[in-house]
Formats: sequence, C-alpha cells, structure tokens
Amino acid sequence: MMKSKKKLDPAKEEEITRAQWARYERARDNGHLDYVDMALKCDEYYQGDQWDLDDQAALEAEGRPALTINTILPTINTILGEQSSRRADVKFKPRRGGSDDVAHTLTKLYMQIADNNKLDWVEQQVFSDGLIMDGRGYFDVRMDFSDHVEGEIRITAKDPLDILIDPDAKDADPKTWNEVFESKWMTLDEIEELYGKDKSNQLLFVAENGMSFGPDSVEYQETRFGDTETNDDYFGAGVPGDEEYRNVKALRVIERQHKKLTRAAFFVDRTTGDQRECPSQWGEAKCKKFAKKYDMELITKVIRRVRWTVTCDQVVLHDDWSPYNDFTIVPFFCYFRRGRPFGVIRNLLSPQEQLNKIASQELHIVNTTANSGWMVEAGSLVGMTADDLEEHGAETGLVLEYARGTSPPQKIGANQIPTGLDRIGQKAQANIQSISGINDSMLGTDSAEVSGVAIQAKQNRGAIMIQVPLDNLRKTRQYLAEKILNLVQTFYTEERVIQVTNEEDPMQPREPMMLNASTPEGDIINNLTIGEYDVIVSSAPARDSFDETQFAEALSLRQAGVAIPDDAIIQYSHLLRKEELAKRIRVMTGQEPPSPEQAQVMQQQQMLAMQNLQLETMKLQAEVEKLQTEAAINVAKVQEVAEVNPQVRMAELQAKIQMNQEQLALRRELSSESNQIRQGQSETSAATKIATTAMQQSRTQNKPQ
Repeated sequence: MMKSKKKLDPAKEEEITRAQWARYERARDNGHLDYVDMALKCDEYYQGDQWDLDDQAALEAEGRPALTINTILPTINTILGEQSSRRADVKFKPRRGGSDDVAHTLTKLYMQIADNNKLDWVEQQVFSDGLIMDGRGYFDVRMDFSDHVEGEIRITAKDPLDILIDPDAKDADPKTWNEVFESKWMTLDEIEELYGKDKSNQLLFVAENGMSFGPDSVEYQETRFGDTETNDDYFGAGVPGDEEYRNVKALRVIERQHKKLTRAAFFVDRTTGDQRECPSQWGEAKCKKFAKKYDMELITKVIRRVRWTVTCDQVVLHDDWSPYNDFTIVPFFCYFRRGRPFGVIRNLLSPQEQLNKIASQELHIVNTTANSGWMVEAGSLVGMTADDLEEHGAETGLVLEYARGTSPPQKIGANQIPTGLDRIGQKAQANIQSISGINDSMLGTDSAEVSGVAIQAKQNRGAIMIQVPLDNLRKTRQYLAEKILNLVQTFYTEERVIQVTNEEDPMQPREPMMLNASTPEGDIINNLTIGEYDVIVSSAPARDSFDETQFAEALSLRQAGVAIPDDAIIQYSHLLRKEELAKRIRVMTGQEPPSPEQAQVMQQQQMLAMQNLQLETMKLQAEVEKLQTEAAINVAKVQEVAEVNPQVRMAELQAKIQMNQEQLALRRELSSESNQIRQGQSETSAATKIATTAMQQSRTQNKPQ
C-alpha cells in the first residue's frame, strides 16, 4: 500500500484534509446518499425482504398475514443467466505503428491475465451488482507486486456502496470524469498495518480529543454510513476523557483519485509519431535510457494527470501522483441517463409491493370465511352457550340443538372475495414482466400447449428488452480491455516469460511466451511498448452450450456426406480427456507432430517391431538354406517327405523375406524421421529453458542488495 513519501507541515496537511473532506461531502450529498438508500432497498427486495417494518407490524397486530411473492428474484436471475451465456471475446487489432504479431501476442496476454484473475467470476459479480444495487457495479484494475517483482495486473470487484463518482459526470466513460472516491471504514489496527504507527497515533489523538469532522468520519458505535440508525451518542453527554468517548471502533478512510494539470514526460516514436507518457515512477535517467534503447524522442508537455490522495479525518495518509494514466475504477452502469445511473429493480418495486398486498388481502379474506359467525335467539341453545358456538361453530359435523318454540340458529353468510381482486393481482404480475422484459418463455413457465416457434419468438422479444444492460456490459468490457492494454504497455516493459493460454482451445496446456526479449542482432521480440492498438470486443456463447451446438451440427454434416475430421468431432464432444484423444488422432493421421515423450515411445515400438522382423527374416533364411541343402542331397527324398514341392516352398519363403526387408527399410526411415522431430523439439525446449534461466540470472544480478 502507498505511503506518504514526505512529512507534511501541519498547515499543508490541514489544507489537504479539509479540501478532501469538502469534495467528499459534495459527492456524498449530491446523490450518493439517495443512491445508498435505494440500492439497499433493491438488494432487500431481491433477497425477499419486501415489507415495510411499520406495515408488517400493523398487520401482525391485527392478525393478518403479510405474504411475500418474490417475483424479482427469478427475473434478475434470468438476466444473470443471459449474461453467463454470453462470454466476452477480446482481440487486439494493430493501428498506427502496431504489428499483427504484437497484436496476436497482446490477445494471448489478455487471455492469460483474464484467466489469472478469474475474470468471468469477477465480471459476474460486477454485473449482478449493476442489476441489483440500483445500476452500479465497479471493477478495480491496478498493478500488484506481491507475487511478482515486476508486477502483475490485478482485477477485483468493488462494493458499489463504497464508490462515489464525480457528481458532475455526464458520461459513463470514466476518462471524462474529474474525480472518483472510494470510502470505507477501517480500524486503527488496519490503518497502522497499511500506513504506519505514526498515522494511527495521530488519528487516535484526533478522535480522543473531539477534533474530528463529525459522526461520518469517526465511529464510536456499530453504525455505518448508509445505515438507518444514527450515531447519536457522538453528540451526547460524552466529553473528552470519558472511557466511552475514547472507544474508537472505526474511522472513514477516503481514497480520492482526481485530475490536475502538470508537466509530464512523453516518449515519441520517431517513425510513427506516436506518443506515450513515461511511467510516473521512472526517474529521468531511466526514461532517457529507455528512449535511447528503442530509438525514441523524449519530450515534456502539460497534461491532466491523476493525483492520488488518501486521507482519514485530519490526517493525510498518502498524497502523490498516481502511477497510472487514468483512474483504476472501471464502471458498469445498467442504465445511464445523463449522469444518473439506475438498475432494473427500481422500477419493479411498486408492482412487487402491489402483488404482495393483494396476495395478503386474498389470504386474509379466505381465513375469515372459515367461521363467519351465527345468528341465534337469546336462550335458544340447548347444552351450549353462544361462546361455545363461537368457538366450535366451524367444526365439521357440528350438531346444534335449540329449544322448542324458538328460532333455529342461522349461519351468517361468508364474505366474498371482491370482484376483480384476482385480476388486479394478475395485472401486477403482468406489469413486472412488461417492465423487466422477462416473460414466461424466458422463465421457462410457458404452458405445454404453446408451440416451440411461439416460445422462441417470445424469448427473442424478451431478449430485446434486456439488450440495453447487455450492451452497457459490452461497453464496460471495452473500457476494461483498454485499461489492461494501457497497463501492459506501461508496466510490461522488461523482459519476462509468461505462461499463456491457447486461445483456440483453453483446455490445452499453457505454453511459455517471451516478452520484450532482445536478440543477438539487437531486435526486440514481442515489444509491447511500441504502437497503438484497437480493442475488438465481441460476445460469444458459453463454451458448453456452444460445444453442444457445434457437436450436433458436425454430426449432421458428417451424415450429409461432408468430410468432418474425427478430431474436430471429438473436440466438440463432452468426453473426458477429449483434448488428449483428439491430439492422439491427429498424431496417428500425421496432422500433428508427436510430443517428445510420444516420439520416444513410438521409436521404442518401431525398434521392437524391427527386431521382430529381423528375427523372423533370419528364421525364414535358415529354412530356405535347409531346403536347398536337402534338395541337393536327394531331391526325391525331399519331395517324398515334404508336403509341398520344395521349389514352390522356397519361392514363397523368398517372397516373404523380400517383403520383410522392404517393411524393415520403411520402419528405419520412419524411425529416422521420429528422431529428427524429437531432436528439433528438444532443441526448442532447451532454447526456452536457456532463455528463461538467463532472464532469471539477469534479474538476480540486477536485484538491489
């Protein structure tokens, strides 16, 4: 975690903290508090907590039910399912100064970064936040140096309640924002671990002496910003020195990334004219060395640069220029209308409340009809009182005896369910479907009488209704890929070897790839720092459903007479170890060279086969020599003893010997080719190992002691 590099004088520190708090209050009070209330309410409705506490208490006091018919849950889950079935396919395309080879390398590197960060899961969390938490979800993309000395890109999902966007923002693109905040509660121990003992002691002194900015800055109770309860005791009778007053549980840490004008150094490609900002953490000497190495010009100009300021109440924890060219936050907005994001659930709250109240009212009416009451003449009942009739009047098989000459007891008619109440409930259900776009076909609840064509048509109409959130997700994927590209070109500048995923088949083993490696001729292999590249984002179906479709189509084409290769059909199947099986088929058919281990096994098998052929040939030659010797001694005797003519038998043996010799020569040729393949692969593997070892040794030598 970042720490302040230099100690600030008290006046400067007070200026920074008060300015920071003022900007935070402006962002908090201009829409964020309202967003927190709405987001929490939407989240509660998604989980099924849909009744106002006062309304629920009033119904319970009257003995009336408060039903929850949660239609929001399946509605949101259906949209989440649509997102899960549409995975992102990101590729890079060269623009000015770029090359196809480097673009292909960037694509592989992106897949490796996505795989290391389990990006599918992180994206699902961000997308679900956008749907449920009133339209807002956030990625955080930054460099992490905990596992790699040169840093690795780390992608995480942020709690939307902790992120405050620029209140003046009119565009969903964070590049147009002036600032973004992350606000979170931290304990003194956590602050000490990240920023040092001196900072935590300063904060403790501020809190103990009543010098803080208020209850939203220091927490003395189990309340949090956004809770319905308030920190009333903060303004109570406590005075500095009281034990209760000194019980500091948490403090608000405000991390603000904001843009300011400053001068910065830029690399300029002499050939293409492309400009790229020098990493802020580089010194002047390193920038000049890098520019000389890659034959680039070094210039300075005024730009809007990101300033990173972290404060906690009246203490500055960090204040310096950001190492990144832009904000680390990448937003996803479910809907975004001129600076006002909102989600799906907000517009479903009213019809959901209507549905719950109507269902509760219907159940109440049904409950009250079980014992609607009796009309009896005073003193007419025999053997029971009116109270007994009230208690047992609804029992099955009840026998009533009344006095002779009196009027018989009469059952009071039950209250009828008001006409049209059921239709109001149906309207509420229909409103939820029409607003969300999730119909019965998408939910899978269509009746059996509906045809498949009609179901597909209704599903397509529903998909159009939810296309806006999915398009906004695609836009977020674009922002994310551009952010990753920027970090790669800024921080992946040194030589390194990475293990990349096979983009054609992610199930295949990873393969090593060298970045920014220098050749003896002075060329740079996979130089990612030069050139500009466009990001192409497309949506592809999930692998399982895609493979099922491809498998069915491949079988249909095979049956129609199209020569679909066996390995292609196996790749689209759901067999265990299908990649190994498909590769074995390609090796057997000569479509793919075998691995060194496979080549060695094949060579051993060929050697054994050749040895067997040689032994068989020697036996045949011995038999021929025996027949020739016996024939020379006594031809008649041989003919008498032998079952066939010796001359015919020798001709058969000679032909078989000739065939064995031809087969033996062929096997020797195949063995020679296998040796050459294995030798070439071994040399390639050895070269990779040598390069990797050399880079590791170089890092060890250059590592500061």
